[in-house]
Amino acid sequence: MSGANTPRSDGRSSLTPPPDATAPTRHPDAPAPGELLGAHYDQCFGCGEGLPHGLHLAARAGEGVSVTAEFTVKPAHQGAPGLAHGGVLVTALDETLGSVNWMLRAIAVTGRLESDFLLPVPVGATLYLSARCTAVAGRKIYSSAEGRIGGHDGPVAVRAEALFVEVKLDHFTQNGRAEEIRAAMSDPDQVKVARAFEVNP
Repeated sequence: MSGANTPRSDGRSSLTPPPDATAPTRHPDAPAPGELLGAHYDQCFGCGEGLPHGLHLAARAGEGVSVTAEFTVKPAHQGAPGLAHGGVLVTALDETLGSVNWMLRAIAVTGRLESDFLLPVPVGATLYLSARCTAVAGRKIYSSAEGRIGGHDGPVAVRAEALFVEVKLDHFTQNGRAEEIRAAMSDPDQVKVARAFEVNP
């Protein structure tokens, strides 16, 4: 979905925060800057370690309401020969954007995400991602992200703007497959229980 930023009936983009939006505030219990966030759920395709062909994206808390992450493109992530599939790159952006919500301690789902592909990303390359929350308006959380190749200061290969919507836990418990919900809810580590439901791309 490249850069359309569809206008609404009032002429504003659905990814443009409304005039009454506020600046995001980092939650006092958010992980410290530089702290590795770890997988929010072991079976998550984006960050979980339980799927051999997953992205295994590793995110760290940043300053303010931001995160950084890294993802190395494997042969299983190809689209064109030797290049990352565009959908996999969007997944990496979405996973990084979703991790920002942990800085707010908000359970939120992706409502809209628009991406731009600027450079091809070859197999074997590491994508250095950064994401930040730009505004909050009620249940709506506005964020942006970019992915660079060759290093944190390398050229931007992909970028995205996103709108997340804060939800209650029952969004997951009423819509997810029962056996996975039960397994996640029964984990004795309550932080893992909370994080298992933090995003639903």
